[in-house]
Amino acid sequence: MNASLQVLSKHVVADGVVTLELAAAGGGRLKDWTPGAHVDLVLPNGLTRQYSLCGDRWDPGRYRIGVLREPGGRGGSAYVHDELDVGDEVGVGGPRNNFPLVPSPEYLFVAGGIGITPLLPMVHQAELLGARWRLLCGGRSRVAMAFLGDLDAYGDRVLVRPQDEHGLLDLAGFLGDPRPDVKVYACGPAPMLAAIERVCAVWPPHALRTERFAAGPGEAARSTPFDVELARSGVSVTVPAGTSVLDAVAEAGVEILSSCRQGTCGTCETTVLAGRPEHRDAILEDHERAADDCMFVCVSRSLSDRLVLDL
Repeated sequence: MNASLQVLSKHVVADGVVTLELAAAGGGRLKDWTPGAHVDLVLPNGLTRQYSLCGDRWDPGRYRIGVLREPGGRGGSAYVHDELDVGDEVGVGGPRNNFPLVPSPEYLFVAGGIGITPLLPMVHQAELLGARWRLLCGGRSRVAMAFLGDLDAYGDRVLVRPQDEHGLLDLAGFLGDPRPDVKVYACGPAPMLAAIERVCAVWPPHALRTERFAAGPGEAARSTPFDVELARSGVSVTVPAGTSVLDAVAEAGVEILSSCRQGTCGTCETTVLAGRPEHRDAILEDHERAADDCMFVCVSRSLSDRLVLDL
């Protein structure tokens, strides 16, 4: 269930970026969260969008998020920038964490643009734990890069490399040679993540962890209908080529909690009991996809003629 929170403050922190601080209207403790977590922001106009928490996780009374204005977006960021005011109430679901910081003696963080938001709490956590770490920050220009002031205290462990001053990020130079006991965390636009995946292809398995703004647009491997059996409900449905599993199941009378409908938030995760899902989300790592024991039904489909889901 979504909590109703109030916008406590709203500040412009970079060209095209505002921060919101959210708190319970009457005070009170908010749900705890861990670095990499996000919340679902349910706006007064009915839109729901996901934003990473980027404030102080030890502050029990406030959440902070950063919102980039996306001119080509679907209207959520424009509403936050132009309409949402201090004192307004919003719904907040979560927090949920699909991008957790796992234990490691050393971390390399890479942020592109607004991708800095989930990495800010990670850097703070790594510092608290005494781990070795460095952070590479990119963006189109220095004035468009948010939270640089938050990073000043870390000195030369943070490399700020705006594209208009330095060109594209030197990912290979920053990461160096592959080595064990190092975790690489990256969040940013798709071209940057594709580049870092190429660089890390020779690194030890699972060294790289990424978070994407949206699921990839790749072509579906199967364009024909397939059947879905709901084991607990005793219902079977046929999913046409142009319909999501989520919508087909809902039309059959079985509701699944969902939010983003883009394969990025993790709300609609469903256990797969039989069959081979075609994963089209931006959440699962390669080894998790290979297990074929879960799927995100808002975007993922089927490679087999039949799927059996634990619904």
